[in-house]
Amino acid sequence: MALLRRPLLLLLLIVTHQFLQFRIAFGSVNEEGQKQEEFYEELLLKPFPDRKLLTHFHFQSSAPPSTSNGHHHHLFPKAISQLVLKFQVKEMELSFTQGRWNYESWGGFDPIPSSNAKPPGVELWAVFDAPQHLIDALWKNLTHTLSGLFCASINFLESSTAYSAPEWSFPPASGKLRYGTLPREAVCTENLTPWLKLLPCRDKAGISMLLDRPSIYRGFYHSQRLHLISTGSGSEGMDPGIILEQTLTVVIQPDSQRASLAHASEKHIQPRWSLSSIFGKRISGRCVLAETSNVYFLLDRGLVAELEHIHKENVLISEKFWTNPSFELSAKPDRIFIEESRLLSKNASVLYKFEIEKYSESEPFDLGLFWKTPVVWLCQQAPLHASRFLMGSGNERGAIAISLKSTQSSEAFMGSNSNDERCELRVDVFQVVPWYVKVYFHSLQVFVDQQPKAVSDIIEKIHVSPSKDKVSPGVMELVLTLPCSVSSAVLTIEFDKGFLHIDEYPPDANQGFDIPSAIVSFPNFHARMVFLENDSLNKSPLLSKFQEKSPVMSYTEVLLVPLTTPDFSMPYNVITITCTVFALYFGSLLNALRRRVAEEERFLKDKAAKKMGRIPLLLTKLFAKLRGRHLEGPQAPPASSSFINSKSVLKVILIAGLAACWQYYFS
Repeated sequence: MALLRRPLLLLLLIVTHQFLQFRIAFGSVNEEGQKQEEFYEELLLKPFPDRKLLTHFHFQSSAPPSTSNGHHHHLFPKAISQLVLKFQVKEMELSFTQGRWNYESWGGFDPIPSSNAKPPGVELWAVFDAPQHLIDALWKNLTHTLSGLFCASINFLESSTAYSAPEWSFPPASGKLRYGTLPREAVCTENLTPWLKLLPCRDKAGISMLLDRPSIYRGFYHSQRLHLISTGSGSEGMDPGIILEQTLTVVIQPDSQRASLAHASEKHIQPRWSLSSIFGKRISGRCVLAETSNVYFLLDRGLVAELEHIHKENVLISEKFWTNPSFELSAKPDRIFIEESRLLSKNASVLYKFEIEKYSESEPFDLGLFWKTPVVWLCQQAPLHASRFLMGSGNERGAIAISLKSTQSSEAFMGSNSNDERCELRVDVFQVVPWYVKVYFHSLQVFVDQQPKAVSDIIEKIHVSPSKDKVSPGVMELVLTLPCSVSSAVLTIEFDKGFLHIDEYPPDANQGFDIPSAIVSFPNFHARMVFLENDSLNKSPLLSKFQEKSPVMSYTEVLLVPLTTPDFSMPYNVITITCTVFALYFGSLLNALRRRVAEEERFLKDKAAKKMGRIPLLLTKLFAKLRGRHLEGPQAPPASSSFINSKSVLKVILIAGLAACWQYYFS
């Protein structure tokens, strides 16, 4: 009987283990039969006109309302759940970015740059579901928690001089919003590793296996982003539901040696690439905890229009659309999606879908692209290209200029109404300046098409929050109303450079001080990509995100302002000179006070005796015996001893006089 029980017990353990794995992988089921938590992983690949490749990783975890009080989760990261509950966060976004998004070459109108193109350094904003008087305290505690969670200097945003409270210009406009940036924060693997630990499979399985650190950080641009939304529970005693979105946007330059050798005469040939050549790895299957695991390859409207113009036919949606006269894909797509473009243009984007579920370690997924012909196209731009620069010289005053140049996109979207005098283009500007940059808001000037205009004619709405010394930064929110036919517009505002205490300067003060990027948004334009409706779109968070109406938004450059900087070497020089004088003074004084005159005279006698020869010394001793006198050693002349004593006294007096003069001069 004992022998029969052992196999039954072993079988029971195996069945229990498989059942627990099934519950963890597909989420626990409550009494009503609803799934508790879900996880999705997706990857988007998109070529750029300047021979670069966009790789956009998108992960989404969701946790519905529960009664666990954030103590237990199957897939959702426990640290994020506790953070939301403790600090009453309604919505939050944190980004770590290295490099700057090139809006001219990589576009600025599709959902990727509008939502994932971030300013250099760290950007953090949060909306709290708490009373107004508790928001600042919650913000400070939140920054400290995120600083420890992601191994960054986010705790520097706790100071009231480092964050602001936008009223209406920032997209999630709310009176309970706090916004802060750290433009000089360096981004490294210490920030990426905690970010990956929030994923159920981390970087051990699924699409996240491609996240090779050297490949990511040698790119031209990379931005890791974390965005969470807390949904209401609908009943008391229930924790709110949370949707966590993690994205990693990387712009990489593929190895183009093969392309340059094969098409040496072609100037605009695109490089040949594959996932293994870019990241050094291949996808050996999906993460078992993910609901869906897909890879998408996107051809934007400009590229599709150029390919159709070259071949005079729509070869992208033919029977063998993955291999055509323009390019060839190494893997056959599972589906193809065409963008609906009724209001935009006749050209539509094309999206290829690859399902990772059917791949395994024996047959890994390695998507590659080989271009057969050179192609030149342009990415779709925002209505106006925004840039910012400094004017003036010297360390006393200067001016900030925000330049808006037309990209001809506004006329394309407005159509025939663009030449109408009543056609208007709305532009929102959000600018934060540190307290030591004292902005004179009354000096605001507006130039439209190089002609000065009255501020009241262009600025429809303005909100100004002047800075307070060492208390809060300055905030400026503007709503500009420009004609649709505008070609350029410039805003200038003057400022004075303040003075800082020596303790307030950073270690690299001579490098300058950063002014965070300004945010320029176009509320009348929405970055949206709508594909044909089908069941797979409902299961794809990435494609669902593309269908949301989000305003077109862009960030300007980070300005570097040189301030009056003290000579930090002067304290060192003063300390060195003072210590040298005191060393000479006390050294000579102690030498004179501790010197023994008798020992010095005895030393001189011995020295004089050694100078005499043996024969004179014997004769001296003989004469002394004959005369009956005791022999005495040669005595040094008394003038020498008095000279030495007077010399020491003069030296002490001289040093004491120098010390007295030094003290009198500096007092």
